Amino acid sequence: MWKPIPLLAAVLAVAACASPQAATPAATQTSSLQHNAESLQAKLRRTPQDAAAWAQLGATHVELARVTFDPQHYSRAERALTESLRLKPEGNGEAFIGRGALANARHDFASARDWGQRAVVALPDSAQAQGVLVDALTQLGDDAGASVALQRMLDLRPGVASFTRAAYHFELHGRLDEARGALERALESASSPEEAEFCRFHLDELKGRTDAEALETYRGLVAKAPSPEYLVKYGRALDKAGKPEEARAQYDFALRQLRALGGDDLTAALIAADHGDPAEALGFAEKEWAKRQSVFTADAMAWALHVNKRFAEALPYSDRAVALGWRDPEVLRHRAAILGSLR
Repeated sequence: MWKPIPLLAAVLAVAACASPQAATPAATQTSSLQHNAESLQAKLRRTPQDAAAWAQLGATHVELARVTFDPQHYSRAERALTESLRLKPEGNGEAFIGRGALANARHDFASARDWGQRAVVALPDSAQAQGVLVDALTQLGDDAGASVALQRMLDLRPGVASFTRAAYHFELHGRLDEARGALERALESASSPEEAEFCRFHLDELKGRTDAEALETYRGLVAKAPSPEYLVKYGRALDKAGKPEEARAQYDFALRQLRALGGDDLTAALIAADHGDPAEALGFAEKEWAKRQSVFTADAMAWALHVNKRFAEALPYSDRAVALGWRDPEVLRHRAAILGSLR
């Protein structure tokens, strides 16, 4: 039986990430989602007044956007969810969850929080509804609120989705042994190759990789799943390997992805700070900070201010970035440079 972990916070939505050895599961997942979307579309041609089917179709397109990085799925998701809510505007918990997941995917975390709260009211025993709320509150910097929502999620359904969120909570609080323990619980709970690969990948991330391992890992990842996050990490590995031109290509590709997907000024700020225009980096960071005051945006603000030589202003943001105990290597690199500039 699951014993609740007290005072848990949150993580980004669970994603089945493919390691270099996981091409077949990733392809299988995409194919399964596409088949599901086609089946739902066929059903809706027969029963166009089915609000639940429209909500399911919207949620499927949110997932397809995540695994394919094709932003067209966002607009398809929005159309399907809008139709579901037109047909059933009140108490439509599945559509509320879908709208919340879509808002989280688009980094509109305030809207995601609002949809998540509506979903929890409509479906108080839904772990998915709590997950939407957890993800949004984490990104908004509401650690206490996210902790409550995640504990409720764990109580409702202790599984991969909740254990991986627990692992990220522990990581953000600098409790790496407990983070690994939560991921091991998630791996034990995995019911598909995609979920198992996701858990193994992040266990390896927590253990740390050598420079050569990082280079090979991220080369394989971006070949199969070119997300901005992996492109940036691959670029950093290439920089360490003494391949700055190849690294630059990854950063440029990441920026193109961000523009296509929309909403993620945080990653854009960090790329611009290290590899672009300092003034543009600060603009991106300030825009994101206006929307959410999390440890992530605090780090982006600190680093953007630093590269603009506003060293004293950077320190309070750096302090805030590590206030929970987060010890990400890049965050610590930023902090060391900021502290060094003030000596």
